Amino acid sequence: MARNDRQDRRPEDRPETGAADRADHPLIKVNGLHVQFGRQHVLRNISLTVPRGQTLAIIGESGCGKTVLLKSIIGLIRPTSGVVYFDGQNLTELSDKELTRQRIRFGYVFQQAALFDSLTVAQNIAFPLRQHGNYTDAEVREIVRDRLEEVGLSEAIVAKKPAELSGGMRKRVGLARALAMNPEVLLYDEPTTGLDPIMTDVINQLIIRTRDHKHVTSIVVTHNMETVRKVPDRVVMLYPLARLGEDEPQILFDGSPDAIFECRDKRVSQFVRGEARERLMEMLAANRRRSGEESEATAAN
Repeated sequence: MARNDRQDRRPEDRPETGAADRADHPLIKVNGLHVQFGRQHVLRNISLTVPRGQTLAIIGESGCGKTVLLKSIIGLIRPTSGVVYFDGQNLTELSDKELTRQRIRFGYVFQQAALFDSLTVAQNIAFPLRQHGNYTDAEVREIVRDRLEEVGLSEAIVAKKPAELSGGMRKRVGLARALAMNPEVLLYDEPTTGLDPIMTDVINQLIIRTRDHKHVTSIVVTHNMETVRKVPDRVVMLYPLARLGEDEPQILFDGSPDAIFECRDKRVSQFVRGEARERLMEMLAANRRRSGEESEATAAN
């Protein structure tokens, strides 16, 4: 029987439909996004748009909500309030089945690669193909080989398990898996964490190469300032809500990579330059206050 379903074709062979009709709106639009877990407010009134083909870097201190924003964009986290639009569709209005169909258009590169330990390299890369398509074994092998080649890895590693790979190789296998379905959007969560400077630059170059060759829209969550200098067209910096007043915006900066290194907001400049002295003084003062409060409570009891 002929396999003519759209999801059953090789990913790179799928036609791009409705491109002219979609050109008049951003691919991703976040409007008034608020995310809260119990009493903890993580994101507050986040609004931004990401045009097709743009590479956006999201930076900020640990705990400021970068990964939560990334997962909200793909619909893995439902907003407490606000709306996320993907290609003009409100993700909160989609059924689980419809949301799954939209997620196939994304590739997600997890912070620690998140490979399945019990599966081989080939099985890890093939996983989305097996889950979301009806490919022959020969087609799967060809796609796996192509994706490995795209990230600079040899087909000789297909039978290896993740534990047999270096950290940089695991990161690249994670990228190959994210590319398996030929996505329109690539989301990277700390893609260079734990890597040496050379392998960090390899990953940076692969992000750039993938963007240029695949014409994808990319969002990169990172702490690495070399990544910020080299990779994105645009940078957004978030700030932890615990350190903001009620009326202060959580997005401290939205602009070009060059501009963020010249930004006069002290909070931004301290972060991008790694100047921690003032923050250390604040942390020490906060610890002294807590110790004093605990001593008073003990004395009262």
